Amino acid sequence: MAEIIRMPRLSDTMEEGNIVAWLKKVGDKVAVGEVLAEVETDKATMELESFYEGELLHIGVASGAVPVDSVIAVIGEVGEKFDPASLNGTPAKAAAPKAEITAAPAVQKAEVAVSQPVMAAVPIAVAPVEAVQTHDTDRILASPLARAMAAQAGLDIAAVKGSGDEGRIIKRDVEAAITAPAATPIAVAQPTATAPKVAVAAAGDYEDTPVSSMRKVIARRLSESMFSAPHFYLTMEINMGKVTDWRKQMNELSPTKISFNDLVLKAAAMSLREHAAINSSWFGDFIRHNKSINMGVAVAIGEGLVVPVVRNADMKSLSQIASEVRDLATRAKDRKLGADEMTGNTFTISNLGMFGIEEFTAIINPPDACILAIGAIIEKVIAENGEMKIAPMMKVTLSCDHRVVDGASGAAFLQTLKGKLEEPMRLLV
Repeated sequence: MAEIIRMPRLSDTMEEGNIVAWLKKVGDKVAVGEVLAEVETDKATMELESFYEGELLHIGVASGAVPVDSVIAVIGEVGEKFDPASLNGTPAKAAAPKAEITAAPAVQKAEVAVSQPVMAAVPIAVAPVEAVQTHDTDRILASPLARAMAAQAGLDIAAVKGSGDEGRIIKRDVEAAITAPAATPIAVAQPTATAPKVAVAAAGDYEDTPVSSMRKVIARRLSESMFSAPHFYLTMEINMGKVTDWRKQMNELSPTKISFNDLVLKAAAMSLREHAAINSSWFGDFIRHNKSINMGVAVAIGEGLVVPVVRNADMKSLSQIASEVRDLATRAKDRKLGADEMTGNTFTISNLGMFGIEEFTAIINPPDACILAIGAIIEKVIAENGEMKIAPMMKVTLSCDHRVVDGASGAAFLQTLKGKLEEPMRLLV
């Protein structure tokens, strides 16, 4: 009996997956545990394994974005005959009610990145207005990108024939409709009297890039954080003179080179032991005071930021932290982290010091109540014991969720952190 393979939910925030490549083709034999395809989620590129044995009878989507729980393939017995038309009307699982796109009515107001030629250069036959007014476009099965492309091109989505699962209209269908020859009548939605006129830039003056799944989730999560959590910021300057000398001595003995980022991570983790309020999370009806100290480390990759987690960082040595952070950062850039390695953070640090940024504020990474922004170490003239001297100084800024953390609590945490970095022997106590 043929088994339907659906797009799985590979992370807690995943709403759609992007099929990068199929490692099997129709007609290939498949064993349990074999990798069928590579799927890009909002956090990483993962391997989609088969839970069935048999023959790959059908591939529903060759590549591109697919909503969670949509049909992507069919596996059956070797030699079994399968008609793809039998999939029409196959219902999505109850866990995926978002397969129908609800954002279509607002698509005219959204800025959508689509790499398409200027419409003035494409001959399109215009159908009468009456032909397009009879369609209820909200009920038409179409991907968000397809709807946006059609709206931008002034193309009636109802006039496009879908080639996706259950007749769903996808990107390639709209592209084909846009580039169709003039002899093929295509209904074009007429602008209303109140529709704003959009100035079209000359071809070659810009380049549009489709928004990746990762960037969509980053935009959504950080917008929710910034506009739902009342942020406030506390900045403190730390003298890094002693810890700089101490680091040089440790790196002469340590098998793994210890960075300033590792030192700050360790100092912050130890400081969280003394300030439980900072290691907390807001959950609406209650505040969770986390007993474990799991440090998220923001890592920049090509399409945005990922935050791998160093668990129980307060209980690990500096060399353990250095090795783990290096491994996580390397695999993050290769998009090879597992979902469990990017969840469970209770506090996050973000370091732009290596880029020469002296000071910045970071947006809180949910569900944390705080995030620490680390700036560059810069030599400055300071006054010490009534004398002027040059010292390596570093600014750190703590972003706090005021629903969880008060100013006095955040300031006390920074004082403890400052004490540990200015007297680094405290990191061994």
